Amino acid sequence: MTPLNIVAQAKAKGLQLIAVTDHNSTLQGPVVRQVCEREGIAVIYGAEITTREEVHCLAYVGSEEQRVELQHYLEKHLPHVPNNPDIFGYQLWVDEHEQVLGEAPYLLISAIDQGIEQVAAFVHSIEGLFVPAHIERSRNSLLSQLGFVPPGLPADALELSRYTNPVDFCSKNATLKKYRIIQSSDAHFPGDIGTAATSFLMEKTGFAGLKTALTSTHE
Repeated sequence: MTPLNIVAQAKAKGLQLIAVTDHNSTLQGPVVRQVCEREGIAVIYGAEITTREEVHCLAYVGSEEQRVELQHYLEKHLPHVPNNPDIFGYQLWVDEHEQVLGEAPYLLISAIDQGIEQVAAFVHSIEGLFVPAHIERSRNSLLSQLGFVPPGLPADALELSRYTNPVDFCSKNATLKKYRIIQSSDAHFPGDIGTAATSFLMEKTGFAGLKTALTSTHE
């Protein structure tokens, strides 16, 4: 999942907007955005955060300043469990020529020491978007870990994985009708990029357009 491979696959699939949401890290985002801008593809910064409850949640932000704030938050709350590359692989971020820029020393798949409500509150405090990820999956999801969507959880949307039919899911889960439902590829390999996507009508493609689409009043 190098920047050039990500951009090439996104372009091949006709995607106009992508989000870079590595596990508990935002560090690859700037290079991907730099490469994407040359190809006319908009990039949203973010991370897939593992909460204290082992729930995966997406945080989306628009600016470099917000990305840095999010990165500092993750580094502050990620347990200092050293990564073992022989077991989990190397946790690198690279430039567009695949030259290593740095390596994350602590295991990024760990849960941070913040609960889901705390994560949501922080993301909104930096004007970001908070979206529980792949909520229907059998592990690391809202429904697998908690069994329900907590009343009052300030989610800007709920995400489904690429393995689920959104129409069928919504028909069987009418209580979630009040939430925006989106679907993403959750790609961990280049070939998975674009296997699922959500269409939005935006005046301008980017974070501001996504925020308007997700937070505006709807029926």
